[in-house]
Amino acid sequence: MSKREHLLKIGVSGIRGVVGEFLTPSLACAFAQAFGSYVGRGTVVVGRDTRASGPMLQHAVTCGLLAAGCEVIDVGVLPTPTLQVYVSATGALGGISLTASHNPPEYNALKLFNGQGQFFNQYEREELLDLYHQSDFQQAINSQIGGVRQVLDQAPRLHLDRVLRHVDAARIRGCGFRVALDGVNGAGSVMTPRFLREDLGCALHAISVDPTQPFPREAEPKPETLGALAQLVTETKSQVGFAQDPDGDRLAVADENGHVLDNDDVLALAVEAALARLPGDVVVNLTTSSAIDDIAAKHGRKVIRTKVGEANVVEAMQQVGAAIGGEGSNGGIIFPAVHLCRDSFTGMAFLLDLMASTGKTMSALARELPRYYRRFGAVMFEHGKLGDLMLQLEERFAGAEMDRMDGLKIRLPEGWIHVRASNTEPLLRIAVEASAESDAEALYRSVTLLNSNRE
Repeated sequence: MSKREHLLKIGVSGIRGVVGEFLTPSLACAFAQAFGSYVGRGTVVVGRDTRASGPMLQHAVTCGLLAAGCEVIDVGVLPTPTLQVYVSATGALGGISLTASHNPPEYNALKLFNGQGQFFNQYEREELLDLYHQSDFQQAINSQIGGVRQVLDQAPRLHLDRVLRHVDAARIRGCGFRVALDGVNGAGSVMTPRFLREDLGCALHAISVDPTQPFPREAEPKPETLGALAQLVTETKSQVGFAQDPDGDRLAVADENGHVLDNDDVLALAVEAALARLPGDVVVNLTTSSAIDDIAAKHGRKVIRTKVGEANVVEAMQQVGAAIGGEGSNGGIIFPAVHLCRDSFTGMAFLLDLMASTGKTMSALARELPRYYRRFGAVMFEHGKLGDLMLQLEERFAGAEMDRMDGLKIRLPEGWIHVRASNTEPLLRIAVEASAESDAEALYRSVTLLNSNRE
């Protein structure tokens, strides 16, 4: 593998990189041809978010798919979960979403989906990568070259109708909620306002919903990047605020005071809503809050934990027939009754339905959640030295319950620590949680001090 390919991120969801420097049209074309060769001759759905590089890379991907003998359905600018629903519902062989999700605008990526509209499993990924690296592609002759069809209106309605089946839309409409929205000028910029206004009857105050314009803030919707949303909520006296990332799979939420909720609390509210409706257990990653365990226990359900990564959570959800799952730390809500993918639209509908059914404000709903204190961060570490740090942590907390599924998670009476290596950088990612804020700070310091003592 060349250095250039090595510096591309090739992970559980596809490939990504800085456009022009690492992710080029020729590479996108080759990878799409490998994808088309793997899924076979038939229909592949292609969509994108609003990045400037999107049209260029979509042309390249389309060329690669046609060269492999595929027929291409162009769904245009479309949220990733909507594309996934469409792939599954239409019997396509697969789908490619051109989006780098929460990454900065200079990045782009090919997110690859199988015929079920889900990320490839490990076996499928390995086979596809082998095929790509060997350049063993199908080469369609003239009579085998398919066409390109634009289908721009079907996918949003298909997706949103599935969401609406799981909430009381009439009750939500009857409340006439005032809602603020920050769409980051992303793939949901047109679809999300229509959903909130027309389907859910909200009085909407929206910013950054022009898909022709660049991202006005950092792409990842987190408290420190959502000052404009918080201000919009207070200025318009909105009852809730929503923010999406550029491809519409992640959701952040602000209460009526403009306070942006912790992403784990957003997932916890969605879990509460889902478990009140449907049977089944909950699947989350190792870094997700213990609040999920408390809510599941209240409903008599179990919590299954996985490695970090949407594909890992989805795979376990399929195995156990989960009612809901997700990754609290990144705003990902996965509700399989709509589709096995992160879906901000399901999240928005669930939270509005909770407000409508209880008559409570968003801040009141959040206050009723089990209270934990969380701390996240990252520290540099030298390549090859991570194992030593893990051993020191095991010695420091000897006798504690250890989980080595994904890095190291240490469960203690006062809380837990989870440390794991970043997939992309020489960083140790640290997450801690405790019932008391002082304990959370102490647990976090225990990791950073061990690491600094080694330097």
